[in-house]
Amino acid sequence: MTSPFPETKTGLRFGLASSLAALAVTGCLAALLASGLPVRAEDNPVLAKVNGVEIRQSDVALAEEELGPSLAQMDPAAKTANVLSFLIDLKIVAKAAEDKKVENSEDFKKRMTFTRNRLLMDSLLAAEGKAATTDEAMKKVYEDASKQITSEQEVHARHILVATEEEAKAIKAELDKGADFAELAKKKSKDPGASDGGDLGFFTKEQMVPEFSAVAFKLEPGKISDPVKSQFGWHVIKVEEKRNRKAPDFQQVKAQIETYVKRKAQAEYVAKLREAAKIERMDKPAEAAKTDTKSGAKADPAKPGDSKMAPAMKK
Repeated sequence: MTSPFPETKTGLRFGLASSLAALAVTGCLAALLASGLPVRAEDNPVLAKVNGVEIRQSDVALAEEELGPSLAQMDPAAKTANVLSFLIDLKIVAKAAEDKKVENSEDFKKRMTFTRNRLLMDSLLAAEGKAATTDEAMKKVYEDASKQITSEQEVHARHILVATEEEAKAIKAELDKGADFAELAKKKSKDPGASDGGDLGFFTKEQMVPEFSAVAFKLEPGKISDPVKSQFGWHVIKVEEKRNRKAPDFQQVKAQIETYVKRKAQAEYVAKLREAAKIERMDKPAEAAKTDTKSGAKADPAKPGDSKMAPAMKK
């Protein structure tokens, strides 16, 4: 039984959506696979032959990369077997397509041109991205982002959450008389973190609702607030300590920084090419097309330290 053609990985690359599954049956992917990978012959054994045409380990490796989503749940052995079966079917069907002169159709030529252009773009941008990801460049991004992070204050606090102001006032009265905050939180708080004594850990202002943050960041360590109302109910807050936010170690975020530097370099390279190119948009009035071209050239990768970059640098 032959294997179905798997779904290829898809993604938006500077406005071009990749969809090789549709091209596989016409033989476009066969042209891609024929290039193989630059490996030594002894490390690149022949795994099968189809009408005398070899399928090597490098062909399987490249196909695995392109067919990623369809193979994600398979173990390595099953993955290799399925990919090899697919490549066998691919070569058989591609040969049948050649015999029927499919490559002479206008549809095929258009798809082949698109695929060629996409591969040229991907190869060039991959090279530009790789050249940009030097240790020096990545360290510079890390240092710039770290400066912004360490200048931000964090608060470590506990809270007790109840439904009414009366309950909150009663709890505050107990605390003023010396009741233990953590024990009272376990007994009275409606918050999911009540079992931890209402402990919220460290947080920045933006991580809490404004009403809560406004009080928590004004309190001195060891102090307990009066009842505070938010959309969740009434809070009594105790601040444990304050500190400047800590940046994670470089190695912890190196992969994210590498991706950021690579994409930034690629975006800037495309923007430079767009600025030098003569672009005419026939689907829009001249002024709108001019504005669109300028805005399109200014790709906007995340700036180090902003909300897009924060997950990579968050402690």
